[in-house]
Amino acid sequence: MKKLSILFAIALVWSCKEEPKEPTIAETMKTYTIEQMMDNEAIGGASFSMDKSKILLSSNRSGIYNMYTVPITGGQMDPLTQSDSTSIFAISYFPNDERVLFRMDGNGDEIYHIYLRDIDGTHKDLTPYEGARANFYGWTKDKKSFLFASNKRDPRYTDLYEMDLETLTPEMLYKNEDGYYLGGLSDDKKYLPLIKPINTNDSDLFIYNMEDKSMVKINDNQSANSPEDFSPDGTALYYTTDDGSEFAQLMKYNIADKTKEKVMTRSWDIMGTYFTENGKYQVTYINEDAKNSIEIKEVATGKNIALPAIEGMDVSNVGFSDDETLMTFYAGGSHTPSNLYVYNLETQEQTQLTDVLNDEIEARDLVNAEVIRYKSFDGLEIPAIYYKPHQATSESPVPALVWVHGGPGGQSRQNFSSFIQYLVNHGYAVLAVNNRGSSGYGKTFYQMDDLNHGDKDLKDCVAGKDWLAQQPEIDGEKIGIIGGSYGGYMTMAALTYTPEEFDVGVNLFGVTNWIRTLRSIPSWWEAQKEALYLELGDPNSADSVRLRAISPLFHTDKVTKPLIVLQGSKDPRVLQVESDEIVAGVKKNGVPVEYVLFEDEGHGFVKKENQIEAYSRVLEFLEVYLKGDKGKPIEDDEYIESDV
Repeated sequence: MKKLSILFAIALVWSCKEEPKEPTIAETMKTYTIEQMMDNEAIGGASFSMDKSKILLSSNRSGIYNMYTVPITGGQMDPLTQSDSTSIFAISYFPNDERVLFRMDGNGDEIYHIYLRDIDGTHKDLTPYEGARANFYGWTKDKKSFLFASNKRDPRYTDLYEMDLETLTPEMLYKNEDGYYLGGLSDDKKYLPLIKPINTNDSDLFIYNMEDKSMVKINDNQSANSPEDFSPDGTALYYTTDDGSEFAQLMKYNIADKTKEKVMTRSWDIMGTYFTENGKYQVTYINEDAKNSIEIKEVATGKNIALPAIEGMDVSNVGFSDDETLMTFYAGGSHTPSNLYVYNLETQEQTQLTDVLNDEIEARDLVNAEVIRYKSFDGLEIPAIYYKPHQATSESPVPALVWVHGGPGGQSRQNFSSFIQYLVNHGYAVLAVNNRGSSGYGKTFYQMDDLNHGDKDLKDCVAGKDWLAQQPEIDGEKIGIIGGSYGGYMTMAALTYTPEEFDVGVNLFGVTNWIRTLRSIPSWWEAQKEALYLELGDPNSADSVRLRAISPLFHTDKVTKPLIVLQGSKDPRVLQVESDEIVAGVKKNGVPVEYVLFEDEGHGFVKKENQIEAYSRVLEFLEVYLKGDKGKPIEDDEYIESDV
């Protein structure tokens, strides 16, 4: 009895002791190098081979994008191309043999050509027109040719061509002399949708009759209209429109009697819809709070089929085999890069074909973003995507960055970014703001920054900084701003027009002189030029006064905070001179400034070695000027510039 009492006492003592705590992610997480983070593989595309045994895709596993095949049963990816200079992007297998189409430009100049990879591995440029772009527009219904668009006749306008697969000679189907954008040709080659931009939101939609050359306007009111697909029987065109609605809804236009009917509405923009090869399924994409929502309807029953489920991930994209028995899909999230899967629609079996997360990275160390909303200066609610580092606490607050997307009119989405995860992993919170003027939140919100750039949209970014500063896990004295393209402009506008709000700026190929940029837009944007002028201003009119006033280049004397600028010399949208001149202007202030120029990149950095250089330089800059000792203003001979 005494022995039992002693044992009971011992047990009681142990039960009163505090159980050991599980270590937190912050205590166990690893910090990764840029080489490790950029070794996450990026993949895209998914085309079935003729016999459905393989999938064709693009991958940057070699350091730049090349074409690969992977068996649908899973296994090793085999390279079809081994380029070590220019990225190659897969388009499609040929319908009836093992030949392949792919596209390639000149290191980011966006002058894409369509190439053939023959069965013997040789390559041929099918659109060898100097200075002209070519875009693939799909296979014809009989699979004897493919359609493509090219501006080879006139650099300003895109014509429609058909390429015969036997002779590999093109024939012009539609000569575009009025600046339309082209939709997809109907299966019987009788009807061609045409889009005429009015402004950056609205456009008129027409159906052109290829036989009698007549044309019918579909929309009644000024609105955003986009052709999506013809019905399987060819009697109707499905299109999206925001006519009478804040968000794009799906409509059906009956060609014979010219009547319209509403097919689908959601509380978000319907981004697009298409029918599978034989019309068994209709696939519809919805932009639901900055990520894809997909509905797949079985046409015969009118009921949606269930999407495959991958725990902790979202299905973001799907594709079908021609016989509609197999489906490819991508699944991922803000916390993990997307993998490619194949799904058997009959047996409901799914097979993972890729494993793109670097083996050296623990998935739990990556951060899942959170959608938040905050009030701007005028009470307008601004949506944003918040990445909070695991190590961020009220006891150990971290520095932060306001991230601004491109555009104008772009949208930060809940997608994986190795660059953002790299910054977050190293202890920087990131708030990706969707300031007024962003797409995805209704047409009123989208048009709120028209002829007002660098003003209220900038104030939305400042309000995002203020929101960050109010979070207990954020060091409110260490908040910078970062962005690419239009986001790069916003970075420079912030440092110029609100010089005391942000502590540093990271400008990736940002516009700094709107007059020059709008006068030098690529020729192939001719159809949209007037629409851009309506949103931003006409540089050849009195608008030039306002455009000069909002161009940071002419006000660099106001910049007082450290700056890093990154640029690709082949960029056709934001010319290198934009970055050259802003750096020279800021340098005169004695402000710390770094400049990283890539000779073999365009509008964005595609090659892994350049991404590694660019993003590591950004982190090094932030470690000195945001997280740590900002240092004294550098002298002229300390000015840092490098060509890569």
